[in-house]
Amino acid sequence: MIKTDICVIGAGSAGLSIAAGAVQMGADTVLVESGRMGGDCLNYGCVPSKALLTAGKAARHWKKAKDFGVDYQTPQIDFQAVHDHVKGVIADIEPHDSVERFEELGVRVVQAKGEFLDPKTLKVGEETVQARRFIISTGSRAMVPPIKGIDRVSYLTNESVFDLTDLPKKLIVVGGGPIGCELGQAFHNLGSQVTIVEMATIMPKDDTDLVEVVRSRLQADGLAIMENTKVLSASQNTNGIVLRVEEDGVEKELKGSHLLLAAGRAPNVENLNLEAAGIDYERQGIVVDKRLRTSNKKIYAAGDVTGGYQFTHMAAYDAGIIIRNALFRLPAKVSYNAVPWVTYTDPELAQVGLSENDATKTGQEYRVLTWAYADNDRARAERRTEGKVKVIVSKKGKILGASIVGLQAGELILPWCLALSKGLKIGDVANVIAPYPTLSEVSKRVAGSYYTESLFSDRVKMIVRFLSKFG
Repeated sequence: MIKTDICVIGAGSAGLSIAAGAVQMGADTVLVESGRMGGDCLNYGCVPSKALLTAGKAARHWKKAKDFGVDYQTPQIDFQAVHDHVKGVIADIEPHDSVERFEELGVRVVQAKGEFLDPKTLKVGEETVQARRFIISTGSRAMVPPIKGIDRVSYLTNESVFDLTDLPKKLIVVGGGPIGCELGQAFHNLGSQVTIVEMATIMPKDDTDLVEVVRSRLQADGLAIMENTKVLSASQNTNGIVLRVEEDGVEKELKGSHLLLAAGRAPNVENLNLEAAGIDYERQGIVVDKRLRTSNKKIYAAGDVTGGYQFTHMAAYDAGIIIRNALFRLPAKVSYNAVPWVTYTDPELAQVGLSENDATKTGQEYRVLTWAYADNDRARAERRTEGKVKVIVSKKGKILGASIVGLQAGELILPWCLALSKGLKIGDVANVIAPYPTLSEVSKRVAGSYYTESLFSDRVKMIVRFLSKFG
């Protein structure tokens, strides 16, 4: 029997943050993990996908080089070397998330599956753990959609796609969300023929106006995007994968060498025996309150397993809320009014707060401010003028949300996150001195546009003419 203050189940982003924070603050801490330390983000998600995207961008640069007076030959892709690059990036980060590091911090790491025996006891391998507080952070996995015949087909998910050492010749991606669009573009840039199949529209949680910029770029580059398309069945023969789909009421066949499923996520709640612990859960994940407590108030849940925002940065945010509650007994509650997310396609698309779609649904009065990358001198110098900033403000100028599509949108969204979290008004951003020439000027310019109509009105002109009479 292991008795401890804190027992964390799952060594992904949320679990590692909680374990590291708890033990360094003096709590006796046990960390349970049956798989790989670092969880989905390090091994199958954020890290490898961005490494692959970077390789794809490097392969694509030659196509734009002529715009700058530079000409060189079509690059040769060594996909084994691309694979090694991706795995090398993971290996570089692994020591930070390793068993050895956490044991050096003072965490007791138990590498086995955990299963609740009762509301205060967890069976872990051949041992049992009793803790004052448990935290479940077991994450999520790729959902396998209910496609006829899918169980008889060889398919890839984000957990297996980064193990490929040969470039897919013809890749079919089922799912047009961030994962599908990012990986689809990465493989296309590296030389695959890619088709993205989406039952609704791609990137449905983002501003439709800005998504169109991404869609146009993907299609212009040669990716095939099939939206509002239902997958009827999947089969496999000696030549590869065959999908039967229905697009606009017409059935057709898609043939590919590889199939990637990127049609959503499912929480990892199986085999935990949550019922024995008195923990309520649904298909979307474990049910938690604003303090991230489950129906068993001594057990918390964090990250993807709760079915909320499935981002690494939100897992880290959840960790902070739980530490304040579990260690310091502070009634800290989550607030999701300033949650940012980024889709790392090229161009990137970033969002925080309300989009225009969201604002319309609220029924409140608002203004939409926009500023085009084409009006930014640095974007012109980079020859990357596709894109825009869109900011939603209240009638009195309070910032309600911001969306950016374009070069480095993920970097440019941060000041808007700060503005939302601090309840700033649009004038606070408009009055910032921005360095020239930078892409960050787009934020200052779009904020300044709030005042354009009033500054150059007939009333202001009349005041200026009146005051000029006094010398």
